[in-house]
Amino acid sequence: MTADLIRLPDRESILDRADKLELKLWLRLLTCTNLIETHVRNRLRESFATTLPRFDLLAQLDRAPEGLTMGELSSRLMVSGGNVTGLVEGLRREGMVARNAHPRDRRSQIIRLTAKGRRFFAAMVPVHEQWIDALLRQLTRDEMEQLFELLGKLKLSTQSQGMPR
Repeated sequence: MTADLIRLPDRESILDRADKLELKLWLRLLTCTNLIETHVRNRLRESFATTLPRFDLLAQLDRAPEGLTMGELSSRLMVSGGNVTGLVEGLRREGMVARNAHPRDRRSQIIRLTAKGRRFFAAMVPVHEQWIDALLRQLTRDEMEQLFELLGKLKLSTQSQGMPR
C-alpha cells in the first residue's frame, strides 16, 4: 500500500485483531462497494442530472440493440419488475427509450434505446470511465488483474453455496 493513502476509520479496521478475517474481508468489500457507488451516484446526479439505476438501465439497453423485455431488464438489473417499470416509464416520457409490443408475445413489451437515449448514454460513458479510473488509480495494472481474479474466485465460491449469479 502506498504511503500517500489516507487511512480512514471504517468498519473492518475497528474490529479486534482476533476477529475473524472472513468478517473483516466482507466488511472491507462492503465498504469499498459503498464508497464507489456513492461517488458514482453523486457524480451522475451532478454531471448528468440522472441516477445510477437509470444509468444501469441505459447500459443494459446499450448492450442489447435489439431490445430487452421488462423481465429481462429486471433480471439483468437484479431488481423487481415494479422498479423497472418506473424507470422505463420515466425514460420513455423523456424520449430516451421506446416501448413496443413483442412480435411473438403480445403480453410482453420490448424496450429499446431511442436515438436520444443512445446519445445521452454515449455522452456519459467516457466520463463514467474516467471516474472509475480515478477511483482505482492507486492500484497497479497487476494488482487490478490479481484482485479481479480473486473476486472471480469469491464469486464462484458464493455461487457454489446456492447464491444468485
